[in-house]
Amino acid sequence: MSTDLGAFREQVRTWLAEHLVGEFAALVGSGGPGREHEHVELRIAWERELGRGGWIGLGWPVEVGGRGATVEEQVVFHEEYARAGAPARIGHMGEQLAGPTIATFGTQEQKDRFLPGILAGTELWCQGYSEPGAGSDLAGVRTRAVLREDGWHVDGQKVWTSLAHLADWCFVLTRTDPASTRHKGLSYLLVPMDQPGIDVRPIVQLTGTSEFNEVFFDDAVTAAGNVVGEPGEGWRVAMGTLAFERGVSTLGQQVGFEHELDGVLQLARTNGAVNDPLVADRLVEAWAGLQVLRHTALRTLDNDAASSTGVEASVSKLLWAPWHQALGELAMTVQGRGSTLVEGEGLSPLQNLFLFTRSDTIYGGSNEIQRNIIAERRWGLPRDTWSPR
Repeated sequence: MSTDLGAFREQVRTWLAEHLVGEFAALVGSGGPGREHEHVELRIAWERELGRGGWIGLGWPVEVGGRGATVEEQVVFHEEYARAGAPARIGHMGEQLAGPTIATFGTQEQKDRFLPGILAGTELWCQGYSEPGAGSDLAGVRTRAVLREDGWHVDGQKVWTSLAHLADWCFVLTRTDPASTRHKGLSYLLVPMDQPGIDVRPIVQLTGTSEFNEVFFDDAVTAAGNVVGEPGEGWRVAMGTLAFERGVSTLGQQVGFEHELDGVLQLARTNGAVNDPLVADRLVEAWAGLQVLRHTALRTLDNDAASSTGVEASVSKLLWAPWHQALGELAMTVQGRGSTLVEGEGLSPLQNLFLFTRSDTIYGGSNEIQRNIIAERRWGLPRDTWSPR
C-alpha cells in the first residue's frame, strides 16, 4: 500500500464520510462496552459494508486476502475510524483474533473456508476461553472434546463470552487429552454456534445490558478438520491469539477514550465543575495519562522495542484499566449529585462509562494476574501455582 500517510488518511476520512450516511448515519457513536445492544442488525450490515470497501483485514498479508497495510497505515485507519464516530465493531473477534490465528497456524483448507467470510463481514466469531474456575488461569480449562467418526464432540462451559449470542463460530480452547494437566493436551477447535448442542445464556451486567454470555456445550459437534494446529498444540495457538489481541486496534480504543474524556471535560466546562481546583487537577491528570497510554501502545507495536518476555500486553493492561476506571469515577464527580439518578429510559453515556469501567481491572486478565506475569517473565520471580504460563 501507499506510504503517503497523509493521502491514506484522507482516503479513510473520505470513505467514512461518504458511507456513514443514510441508514448508517444512525450508527455514529453507537455500540461499545455496555452498549453492544445498540443497532445490532444495522451494525452487522455495516460489517458487510466495511468488507465491500476492503477495510476488513487491512493489515492481513495480501496472500490471505488482506491489503498488507503497514502498521502506520493501520494506526491511521483506527484513529480516523474512532474520530468519525463509526460504530463499535461486531466483527472484531473475527478480524483481530480468529482470522490472524487461522492465517498463521491454520491449514490451507481452513484459510480457504474461514478467511473469506471474515473479510466480507458475513461470518461473526466469539472467543471460547474463560471458564468458571479458569478465568485468568487459562491453563485450567476443563471443557473437553473427543474425536469420533463424525468429528469432535465438545462438552463443557465457557463464560464471559462476548457477543456469543450473535456469533456464527467460536474458537474454543478445549482439553482433548483426558490424562493431561495445565497447558498440555489442549486443542484449539473452530465450532459452529448454530447447533442443538450449544446453549447461550446472557449475563446481565451492572449497566443492565448483556453483551457477555455463558456458553454451554452439550455434545456439540465440529468437523475433524476444524482443529487449528495439531491436537494437543492448543496452548501454543491460544497464546498466538492473545498476542494478536494486543495489536494495532488498541490505538483506536484509545481514541475512543479520548472521546470519553472530551465528554467529561465538556460537561465540566458547562456546569462549572472545571472551576474546582481538585476537579481541574484530575482532568489534567486524565489527559496526561492518556498520552502515556498512546505512547506505550505505539512502543508495544514497535517490534524492535518489544522484549522476548512478552510482558508488553500486561504492562499495557495495567496502565489502561485503572486509567479508564478512574475516568469513570471522574465522570461521576463532574456530574455532581445528579450522577446517581437515572432520567428517562436508560443510563446516560457517562453513567454507563462509570458502571462498565468497574470491570476493567478484571476482564481480559485481572490486574493481579498481569502483575504475576510481569514478575515471572520479566523479573524471573517464583511462579505462583495458579498463575498462567
